[in-house]
Amino acid sequence: MAKVDVYNLAKEKVGTADLSDAVFGAEVKEHLFHLVVRAQLAARRQGTHATKQRAMVAGGGRKPWKQKGTGRARAGSTRSPQFRGGGSVFGPQPRSHAFAVNKKVRRAALRCALSRRSGEAALVVVDRFSLPEAKTRHFRTFMKAFGFESLLVVLPTLDEAVSLAARNIPGVTVLPVEGLNVYDVLRHKNMVVAQDAIGAIVERLEVANG
Repeated sequence: MAKVDVYNLAKEKVGTADLSDAVFGAEVKEHLFHLVVRAQLAARRQGTHATKQRAMVAGGGRKPWKQKGTGRARAGSTRSPQFRGGGSVFGPQPRSHAFAVNKKVRRAALRCALSRRSGEAALVVVDRFSLPEAKTRHFRTFMKAFGFESLLVVLPTLDEAVSLAARNIPGVTVLPVEGLNVYDVLRHKNMVVAQDAIGAIVERLEVANG
């Protein structure tokens, strides 16, 4: 197990903590990032795009001209796709863009993402993350002390005060352990983990659990 320093919110060292090599020191596999992030973003798509097919367009009940003798092509309805105002052919219809990714693959990708941040010394452990008030200025004071700009904060459970204090700051995301995901780990340059959240992360991602 690797030992890391533990800080308070004023960036004062207050102790050390052990990080599991299986979770924070795993081999980084880039192809897992591509697969899992693509799946996450696909699942977020609403898929509500739609066009009207011929049967959905109003009108066109009468045959526009007789079948023969006009010199024009045969036509049965003005709502055919070749007419202005007609239906669309093979246009997009509401659907889900989500696709399944094996649970073991998702866990492995998250271990790789955490290992990357740990290897880059971009993962900081704090003894506890609590603010006196749900005020943005308190969160900015903490960020200034560490020199953070893009930041992911991981807490054992969602803290409403911390979430409210951080929500107006661009590039900052606060998540509970259960919401930790590959996309958010990779899109933030730095990551702060509360010390009491480490055990829950390891329990969730240990190789023995899949």
